[in-house]
Amino acid sequence: MAFPQPIPTDEKLREFDSVPLFMRSLPEDATDDVAISALQSLAYEGTPNDIAENFKSQGNDYFKGKRYTEARGFYSQGLDAQPTERVLIEALLCNRAACNLELKNYGNALRDCSKAISLNPHSSKAHYRSALALIALERFEESLDCCTRCLAFDANNAGVRQLRDRAESGKLLQERKEKERTDRLDREAKAKRKLELEFKNRNIISIDDPSAESSPYSPHFVKDEENPREILVLPVFFLYPQHATSDLISHYHENVPPSHHLEEMFPASTSENIERRPEWDKNGQYIAPNLMVFAITHRRRLLKVGKKMTLLDVCNAAKSKDSGVDGLELKNGCLSFVILPKGEVERRWIEDFKAGNT
Repeated sequence: MAFPQPIPTDEKLREFDSVPLFMRSLPEDATDDVAISALQSLAYEGTPNDIAENFKSQGNDYFKGKRYTEARGFYSQGLDAQPTERVLIEALLCNRAACNLELKNYGNALRDCSKAISLNPHSSKAHYRSALALIALERFEESLDCCTRCLAFDANNAGVRQLRDRAESGKLLQERKEKERTDRLDREAKAKRKLELEFKNRNIISIDDPSAESSPYSPHFVKDEENPREILVLPVFFLYPQHATSDLISHYHENVPPSHHLEEMFPASTSENIERRPEWDKNGQYIAPNLMVFAITHRRRLLKVGKKMTLLDVCNAAKSKDSGVDGLELKNGCLSFVILPKGEVERRWIEDFKAGNT
């Protein structure tokens, strides 16, 4: 047996909106509903100032109940009544600004406060709420100016004094963060210029390639205690085209030969080799003494890397032999070496490379 489902609370509250006595706002157009017509005549009975005062009073009740959207609606209706008393208009604007502050509509709050201040340049509430909105928008300089203007005619306003202190603290924090950001950008720009110069000196050509594999690491320099010259450190891929896979050496020092890493990764010792052998090396071909290393330059020259050649040596070897520009390609911040086992695999790959098939 199916039981009736309970009506959601929001739906119940919406039903009250159709009950004249509980309506959040009254329709402005004429209606055939006798009860609504009676309430309309009551709400809009009297002078524009009386009508606006009535809506302000209702708005205040809703504001006290923290129903800021409804309160804002009543203050707006009070303004729509076109009251003539400047104090009343100012109050409605300030109150609507208070609703917008609670609803985080800071731009609307500022506009209402601006209108209130144009009516009464000595409106402390309008200045206070303007300063509050400006702090929320992190416009601390303008908030300080607003507080200063208010304190010029209301020097003992404790709330505005507190806001001024908040604005001053916010401004100092904002300035510190901006300085830190600027300093960081300056350092990054300086480091980038240094890298670009050192890349040029080392015959490294930097390329941004969306199709190439990237890494979370980036080129940088480290100091060598034994050498006053800084050492370039950068990520390097070891590519194994035979198996369409690769390894990343995240911090490759330019004064180290590829063979050093290969001896660590593919030891010659039989027991160590079996223990560290990658899953893709089914035949156990990848043993350091049995591996050849190649580098490919920007102009597609193939360089055979000797066992004692450091990365820096390879960079020097990649220099163009004529007036053109050549060097190792740094794709997305990474260099690459091709690793192949000696023999037939190596021979076939070189033939494919020369034929333009790799």
